[in-house]
Amino acid sequence: MPLNSSMVGHTTKPSAFTYTWKTLATYALGIGARREELEYVYESAPGGMKVYPTFGVIPSQGAVFEALEAVGAELPLIVHGGQTLRVHRPLPTSGGTLTTRATVAGIYDLKKFAQVLVETKTTLDDAPIFDTVWSIIVRGVGGFGGPRPPQSETPAPVPKDREPDWVVEEATSPEQALLYRLSGDENPLHADPEVAAKAGFSQGPILHGLCTFGFAARAIIRKAAGGDASRLRAYGAQFRKPVWPGDTLITKGYALEGGKVAVVTSVKGRPDPVLTSAWAEIG
Repeated sequence: MPLNSSMVGHTTKPSAFTYTWKTLATYALGIGARREELEYVYESAPGGMKVYPTFGVIPSQGAVFEALEAVGAELPLIVHGGQTLRVHRPLPTSGGTLTTRATVAGIYDLKKFAQVLVETKTTLDDAPIFDTVWSIIVRGVGGFGGPRPPQSETPAPVPKDREPDWVVEEATSPEQALLYRLSGDENPLHADPEVAAKAGFSQGPILHGLCTFGFAARAIIRKAAGGDASRLRAYGAQFRKPVWPGDTLITKGYALEGGKVAVVTSVKGRPDPVLTSAWAEIG
């Protein structure tokens, strides 16, 4: 069934998301936080608890799925194509209720597929805290005569004439997807071998793209922001290849002017990058 292009511009009703320190710790563990990152997983850590800013994708999930339902995108057909996040201020770790609205920003024709862009704005106490843009690919519903997606340039392209300024190699666990899904993305593609096989992944359930996104963000914070997560102001990436729980991720960073960082993430032992057009802005 074709997507409902008349829904471009549609904005969802406010979606509430209440969090506590446990919500933040569960997310941090889902994106690979280790015990030496105690301040992200322990509510009484010396100096106070901290939060990884990529948590901003979590409260927006409900509104995004509501927007996708409004355009007629069926869950088994969607693939996450890319993600951007902008942080307006650090999230208080004491807990609270966040409010998100999602807007269908565009529906584009990719011949065999369609691309849906969903923008979200999340507030806390009526003040902006996170903005996101989700690029969602919907399989099998292209060819409807709609517009092609606009050309976009990577804010921080990877330099071709030099080696990276830093490299972080980190293994995911075989249970990584099962842990990450506790933060809200319960798509069985990431848990059920039979569902994964029907989707073409005979090797087994794949890791959430946003889990890989989080692993790379931790590497960026460690190497480009001096370990200070509050300095990560904006971050984006395209998801190119699947990652399986247990894979080892290799993230390379290139320091650029103006506090920008170009990033690429690959899986050890495989040639093709899994995150491309990746970039970050460090404050």
